[in-house]
Amino acid sequence: MDAGAASPHREVAAVGPGVAFAMLAGVAACFTMPWLPPWPLSLAAAAAVAATGMRRTRWRPACALAFGFLWTAVHGQLALQARLPEHLVGQELAIQGTVVGLPRSDEGRQRFDLAIERAASAPEIEGRRVRLSWYGRAPLVLSGARWHLQVRLKRPRGVQNPGGFDFERHALERRLAATGYVREGPANRRLDAARGIDAWRAGASARMHAVLGPADARFVAALAVGDTRALSQPDWEVLRATGTTHLFAISGFHVGLVAGFAVLLLRALYRLWPQAGLHLPLPPAAAVAGLAGAAGYAALAGYELPAVRTVLMIAVAVLAIALRRAASSWQVFALALAAVLLADPLAPLGAGFWLSFVGVAWLLLCMPRAGTASPGRLLLRAQGVATVGLLPLTVWFFGQASIVGALANLVAVPWISLVVVPLCLAGTGLAAVAEAAGAWGWYAAAWAMRPLWWLLERAASLDGALVYLPEPGPAALLAAAAGALWLLLPRALPGKPLACLLWLPLLLPARSAPLPGELELEVLDVGQGLAVLLRTASSTLVYDAGPAFPEGLDHGHATVVPAIHALAHPAPQALVLSHADNDHAGGSGSLRRAFAPLPALSGEPRRAGLRARCRAGEHWWRDGVRFDWLHPPRHFPELGNDSSCVLRIRAAGGAVLLPGDISTAIESRLLSAGIDLRAQVLLVPHHGSRSSSSPAFIEAVGPRLAIASAGHGNRFGHPAAEVQARYLERGAHWISTAQAGAVTVRLQRDGRILVRQRRKAVRRFWHER
Repeated sequence: MDAGAASPHREVAAVGPGVAFAMLAGVAACFTMPWLPPWPLSLAAAAAVAATGMRRTRWRPACALAFGFLWTAVHGQLALQARLPEHLVGQELAIQGTVVGLPRSDEGRQRFDLAIERAASAPEIEGRRVRLSWYGRAPLVLSGARWHLQVRLKRPRGVQNPGGFDFERHALERRLAATGYVREGPANRRLDAARGIDAWRAGASARMHAVLGPADARFVAALAVGDTRALSQPDWEVLRATGTTHLFAISGFHVGLVAGFAVLLLRALYRLWPQAGLHLPLPPAAAVAGLAGAAGYAALAGYELPAVRTVLMIAVAVLAIALRRAASSWQVFALALAAVLLADPLAPLGAGFWLSFVGVAWLLLCMPRAGTASPGRLLLRAQGVATVGLLPLTVWFFGQASIVGALANLVAVPWISLVVVPLCLAGTGLAAVAEAAGAWGWYAAAWAMRPLWWLLERAASLDGALVYLPEPGPAALLAAAAGALWLLLPRALPGKPLACLLWLPLLLPARSAPLPGELELEVLDVGQGLAVLLRTASSTLVYDAGPAFPEGLDHGHATVVPAIHALAHPAPQALVLSHADNDHAGGSGSLRRAFAPLPALSGEPRRAGLRARCRAGEHWWRDGVRFDWLHPPRHFPELGNDSSCVLRIRAAGGAVLLPGDISTAIESRLLSAGIDLRAQVLLVPHHGSRSSSSPAFIEAVGPRLAIASAGHGNRFGHPAAEVQARYLERGAHWISTAQAGAVTVRLQRDGRILVRQRRKAVRRFWHER
């Protein structure tokens, strides 16, 4: 037999752990690419590589790595091509489709995904999924219902900031072709009532809320049908602080438990009816029962990845039993990993994929064999392995680590898995027959959750329960992973204390803070608004906090606070709200809660709910850098934009001017007062509006760099083309956050200005240009 050919006994082993991990490495390598080759070219190369790997056993890991890269490139390019065509952006379209998933209702808005079935004026978007918002007093949108809607769509685009959420990556992972909103009008109508598994999930959740009330039902619905919509922001903060977020959704471990219960139930039936073994032997019957139970519970979770991963692993085990082949735990794991990557190579774009598969891999690698330790020692060992092994990924994806998480999970994992989840499922199963019969299970689950939640809230309130860490690089992640492996391998391995050194780049990264006399400016990407971080050698000042909206998006919480942590800035010493309009002050509440007590002042203190105000003529020094208020003067009325605090910062190597939203009238006032406005870096007034940036003002400032903070495609048309032209004619370098994302500027003592645009620095193929 040819050495390169696989024997029949090795066909199952053809995809072993080495091949599966190599394939995953190829997938991850593709995610670092700023662009992708045409998909037909990648597909042809992937087919050739796969054929080579099948013939040449020794080349399989290398071929798997190349195949993972090319297969991901194929799916990535096809997913990008499925996005909304440019000529349809902003057009009013009539579409028909089915609501998928569970819609979310915020104050004055419903948000839901729609699978488009028909679009008469735009057939190229049929079969694609879009995310829609419906504002105002709209009809209730239910899961599984079919609708005819008038919509306006745009390509998926988010903000780009240090430590922030990458919506464009999320959109690619979820195959979202567009986002948009429903236009009001009589054409909007429901075509068919809700139906399908999502409709059943939503209905079951609604019944739980009706029986238990919202306070108790939020946990039961999350654990029974994967509905986390009722969990509030404070709830999530408690879960993150205690490291128990993974427990309050349908996890792979819970799916495995259900599969085990299904097997036990079948064994009990075989004891009651032994003759069943004559028709179907117990081992394959038990395997099928476990798979059916796991698949059913995964459906309740909406087929989220952790549940799908467990179903696949059980399916592989069932296949091995059916083929009468022995399959080790690692072989089952490798086949499940390869199956997920083959079916959806974009799944690793989500944190859940890595936490799920890497967590299982750590347990397989480090846990003792069954029967060699007591259940208590096994639980302690598993928790220790999960805490150490997953910490690098937790920091990478979330920029934080729970100090109390290990202890909290020691209590929460067995209690939720062995008590709360079975009660939730028993109640849900009985409610499918008779709602009154299921109520006892829901009540019991809610009662069991109360003492645990009380403990978690107390743990989360401890000082230092949650530690925020700076944004790490790939090298720091790999070093920490190697350190974790070193620590978790058998005790006989020497030099384990040295493994802690490999954690230092992740936990204590080297950050080049400005020297005395230098200034660093971080203009964050907050859409149509403004938020700026001013960093000196030892201090941070926040100028404006970005917008916040009633429907839930708060840039203070989602952008400014994570950026401060990700950049390893000191806690801010003060918050300046240039004026009280929402696009500048909306996120201030979240910022002041996160860094309480945080002194704040504004050009409109009464409207902003503050006491202190900025006053022209006052100044202060920090680390050799001078800060001067230029406007408004004492007793100046609160006039909205024209009351903006105008701040000039003079460092050793140049000056920065932050004028807020002042208009040409205030610009003229500053010029007539003879105030020194010269600055190498200027934050363009009022987002580049036509009402600001007069030629005389630009000439007086003389900027080398002009930065406009504006939202991509905003309805105001900011920044105006003629305003940009004025700055370019003056010789200034122009940057807009709408195209650049967050902009970092450092004024060095030698007069050099270092500039970094985030969209260019971290360009990935899924990012919009």
